[in-house]
Amino acid sequence: MEEINITKLRQGDTILLQGKWPQFRLLQQKMDVVFIEEILGEELKPDRIRCAVFFLFLSLVLVLVFNVKLSIALLTGALGMILTRIIPADRAYEAVDWRTVFLLSGLIPLGTAFENTGAAAYLATTLLDSIGTPGPLLLMFVISLLTAFFSLVASNVGAAVLMVPLAMNMAAGIGSNPVVAAMVVGLSASNTFVLPTHQVNALIMRPGGYRTKDYMKTGIGVTIMYTFILVGCLGLFYSI
Repeated sequence: MEEINITKLRQGDTILLQGKWPQFRLLQQKMDVVFIEEILGEELKPDRIRCAVFFLFLSLVLVLVFNVKLSIALLTGALGMILTRIIPADRAYEAVDWRTVFLLSGLIPLGTAFENTGAAAYLATTLLDSIGTPGPLLLMFVISLLTAFFSLVASNVGAAVLMVPLAMNMAAGIGSNPVVAAMVVGLSASNTFVLPTHQVNALIMRPGGYRTKDYMKTGIGVTIMYTFILVGCLGLFYSI
C-alpha cells in the first residue's frame, strides 16, 4: 500500500474514490476514466453571477414595465443565459423534466374540458344544493374544499372564476357575507398540496425526487390543516 502512487492501472480496474464533486468533474475531464455513477452536485460558476442576475432582472423588467407576457419574458432571460454560455444548451435541455411537461400538457386540456362542458359547474352546484341551508361556517368549509379540488384538476384561476359567483350567491342566500365567501375561494385556490398537478408542485417533483404518494402522504394533512385554520379564522375574526 505504500507504493500505491506508482501502481500501474490496467484496463478494467475499478477504483473507489472519495472526495468533493468538483474534483470528480476535473478527473472526468482530464483523465481517461469512466464513472459508474452519475456525478452529483451543482457545478457552480461564481464568475458568471452578474450575467445571470442581469438576465433575471431583464425578465422582471419586461414583465413589470413593458407588460410582456410572463412566458415570453422568462424565455428571453433563459435564451440570454444560453447564448452567453452561462448555462450550456445541453445542460439546459437535460434540466427539463419531461414528466412535468407531459403532466401539465395533459392537465391543461383536461381542465379546459372540465370547465367548458359544464361538468365543473354541475358538480359544484349539485354538491352545494345537496347540503341544503347550512350554517355560515359549514358553507365556507364546503366552498373551501370544492375550490381546492377544482384547483387540483383544472387550475387555481379556473377554480376561482368558477367558484366565486357560486359561493357569493350561496352566501347571500343564507344571509351570510358574500365578500367573505369570495375571499375563501381566493385563499382556497392555493390549497393544492395533495397532488403534483399544480404547477409549483410539479416543478419541484424531479429536483426533490418526489413521487405522487409523497405528495398525498404529506399533502392530505396539510390540506386539512389549511382548511380548518382558514375556517377557524373566519369564525374568530370575521362577521360571516
